[in-house]
Amino acid sequence: MSDFRRLSQSVLASPQITTADLAAAADRGVTLVINNRPDGEAPDEPQGTEIEAAARALGMDYVAIPITHAGFSAPQVAAMRQALDNAAGPVLAYCRSGTRSTLLWSLAQAQAGIDPDEIAGAAQSAGYDVSPVRQVMDVMAAQARGQSAV
Repeated sequence: MSDFRRLSQSVLASPQITTADLAAAADRGVTLVINNRPDGEAPDEPQGTEIEAAARALGMDYVAIPITHAGFSAPQVAAMRQALDNAAGPVLAYCRSGTRSTLLWSLAQAQAGIDPDEIAGAAQSAGYDVSPVRQVMDVMAAQARGQSAV
């Protein structure tokens, strides 16, 4: 059963999806699926290649930006921002619980100069807590606006 949670007008986050969930995503106009879960994290999870094939069969684009429990890196944030910026329509990002997808989205938004309070509020409305990356979001947003983060 799909558990898509709205982060913005164009971005949804979700816990682990199956190929069956992709039809529901397509019905919601999703044009890009972002996989933030590394293959092999759990034995029962669908592999990225399976999700990618099903997404492409439904006319959606697919990109993998796996986030391990080691945390986030600047290249991952840049890849997420690029994927979001280049999406032709609504985006669905997923991982095991949706948290890593939401945190990466939050960092990408902050890097784009979006107000961290606005980002945090949107995430909270979707049931996610961005406090683990909030300080980094504040710094990134300040840098994007050309302000001192201190």
